[in-house]
Amino acid sequence: MAAELRVAVDVGSRFHQVAIGNAAGELVDEFRIDHQDAGFRQFFTRIERQGLRDIRVAMEGYNGWARPLDQQVLARGWRLYNVNNLKLARYKEIFPAPAKTDAIDARRMLELFAFDGQRAFGRDVLQEVTAASEAQRQLKYLTRRRRQQVADRARRLTRLRCDLQAVCPDLLALTGAADNRWFLRFVTCRDRLTALPRLQEKSIAGIRGVGAKTLPRIRAWQRQAMFGANIDLADADIVADARAICDLDDRIQRLNRRIDAVAAECPMAQHLRSIPGFGPIGTAELSGEIGALPQFDSEASLALYLGMAPLDHSSGVQQRGKRPKCVNTRCQTALMTCIVRHMAQVPESRAYYDRKRAQGKRHNQAVRSLGRHLVRVIWRMLKNKRDYEVKFKMP
Repeated sequence: MAAELRVAVDVGSRFHQVAIGNAAGELVDEFRIDHQDAGFRQFFTRIERQGLRDIRVAMEGYNGWARPLDQQVLARGWRLYNVNNLKLARYKEIFPAPAKTDAIDARRMLELFAFDGQRAFGRDVLQEVTAASEAQRQLKYLTRRRRQQVADRARRLTRLRCDLQAVCPDLLALTGAADNRWFLRFVTCRDRLTALPRLQEKSIAGIRGVGAKTLPRIRAWQRQAMFGANIDLADADIVADARAICDLDDRIQRLNRRIDAVAAECPMAQHLRSIPGFGPIGTAELSGEIGALPQFDSEASLALYLGMAPLDHSSGVQQRGKRPKCVNTRCQTALMTCIVRHMAQVPESRAYYDRKRAQGKRHNQAVRSLGRHLVRVIWRMLKNKRDYEVKFKMP
């Protein structure tokens, strides 16, 4: 115990405040480092100067502003803890400091080491971070990148629909969905929307996806094409948005292929993939966000992290729940999507969902109730490194 060195890092966007203490709680050293490579080298040099091997580092914002310092700490084999910001805030309220500075905050975080593991206040104040596998690290990055691009595509597509509806609704009426590939190719075959009515039939027929049924409709639109008053403003912008959507489609497809290749090397993703209805993207996202399973004490803590165990938030005759602050919203969204598809393939799961709906639960509540049961199955699968098995009852 005496040979333990405790390090607290108050994380900032440009610099970090560091406080070093021993197992007795005495302050040994404190300093500030810049969020640059030179600052990181200074951080490790001053800690190693103490000459101890059992080094434990606590920092707030793991995987946030702390990157890449947190990954470098794990790479050195030191124990890394993520500070529960809610517990830290409560601690500051109960034991207020005379002032508020980064140095004082780092010292208060150092004090939290004494509470770690003690009930009830100190429970889970510091959550030890277990390094995920290389495949999971890649899946986390790739799936987050994909989600950003899907959201960007949705925003641009909504804007494209609105602009077309405003300046040329008859053109939008040619298709049931503005993101049809042939429609986007037609819109983007010229730099301006107003040039489309002058396209020759041969040029239109050469557009990939335009067939014998679509060509006459396009020609009929060309003969009576009319544009709204704002076409002079939106003419080039509509084409630019359509090209951006095409580009995002291509980038998302390339990401899908990369995700599939990495997921094939990830055991967790392969186990989750065996569950009926769990698709390649959803399981890849869950594997990347869950990370190392040992960081969860039980299936209940995993259920909280996945957003399948809402806390009771009732008052009087009102029965309701609230989402815990520790929920990973990306995990929750991915798992909810997988559960809905799972219900379509497993009659027993659909029957359970229908029973919850009959009890008065809303759709999302019924899906989370089913998800809570599935988390128990997922926990055992991942713990025992087994695939999902369907056992049929004998007649």
